[in-house]
Amino acid sequence: MNEIVIIGAGLAGLTCARRLQAGGVSCVVLEAGDAVGGRVRTDIVEGFRLDRGFQVFLTAYPTARAWLDYGQLQLRPFAAGSRVRCDGVMHEVSDPWREPRAWWATLRAPVGSLADKVRIATLRRAARRGTLAELWARPETTALAALRAHGFSERMIERFLRPWFGGIFLDQELETSSRMLEFVFRMFAEGHAALPAAGMQAIPEQLAAGLSAGTVRLGARVKRVETGAIFLESGEHFTARQIVVATENAGAEALLPEVAAPRWRATTTIYFAAGQSPLSAPMLVLNGEGRGYVNNLVVLSEVAPRYAPAGQALVAVSVLGDPALVERALVERVREELRAWFGAKVADWRWLRSYRLPRALPARMPLAPLAPVEVRPGVWIAGDGRISASIEGAMKSGEAVAEEILRVR
Repeated sequence: MNEIVIIGAGLAGLTCARRLQAGGVSCVVLEAGDAVGGRVRTDIVEGFRLDRGFQVFLTAYPTARAWLDYGQLQLRPFAAGSRVRCDGVMHEVSDPWREPRAWWATLRAPVGSLADKVRIATLRRAARRGTLAELWARPETTALAALRAHGFSERMIERFLRPWFGGIFLDQELETSSRMLEFVFRMFAEGHAALPAAGMQAIPEQLAAGLSAGTVRLGARVKRVETGAIFLESGEHFTARQIVVATENAGAEALLPEVAAPRWRATTTIYFAAGQSPLSAPMLVLNGEGRGYVNNLVVLSEVAPRYAPAGQALVAVSVLGDPALVERALVERVREELRAWFGAKVADWRWLRSYRLPRALPARMPLAPLAPVEVRPGVWIAGDGRISASIEGAMKSGEAVAEEILRVR
């Protein structure tokens, strides 16, 4: 009999395994796919590194700091600011604490009033106040209601805050919890947004590399879970004293019918190869026009050069939701919008691949970290839906389940 079997080699399952082995407990991780990572995967297409959906890593995540070697990941930071397109012009809005030289350009940007830009500082201060546990216990409303209550003008919300936070939460309506708004703002204030040099999949690969040889079994698709037993589609089965279901929540629901199905937020990422970068900085570009399919754009090779072959640029375009257009039509509509941003050269951009992700992030409201509990005797569940829809949420959930198992075993 195995001591512990973990189903799913995403960030939650791998962090759970790392914590168990650090506590002297052996475990096996069963992964249905052909590599570790779950929703954090990177494909190599014609020499380009395409993350499965545009993602960034926030270096201030506390659980990530505990388990990851940032130097080994060779993290490449984004610039501390964004370019915002509104009224047909690009304007730069930067973090004055990180980019004081850009303060004048930020003040002049027509995305909001001077008072709005001062309120960014007060929101920053509020988000950093107290402990994270206290943050998760604060009174809760939607992100949009919280921004309005903080005094931001509709102009600031529509031109800057909605496309920025909407792109992070994959939520154009900003119905996400105000607690998540403050958490994310705190992480941006205390660290950097970055990409691993080799792509986002380097994060789960590093976690897996820290496990004992043979811990992870790929291509092991689980068909059924019973108390103390796991049955694979191949016909093989495992017995275990404890089982952790750490697949994405949809997979957990299929294996454990008593687990409530989450709501999901969808996104679509479209990748283009360009002969030359349309930007000259590792900076996010936001659509502050209030119309169109494009929410944000980034030239990933400006951030991390290894994302593209030498002499080429990799452009990632984020479209919130899952538009009801066939692929070719969506790509051409996006290309048409970007032609107004960057000129005729967009016609030469070559479409590489699109990722339609109907289950990109779980949505939960109210939002408070859920304590690890057995959903059945000896069966636990882990994942970002238990804590927060983020890399930190996934890793923290896996760690918390492992710590509870170590406590009760």
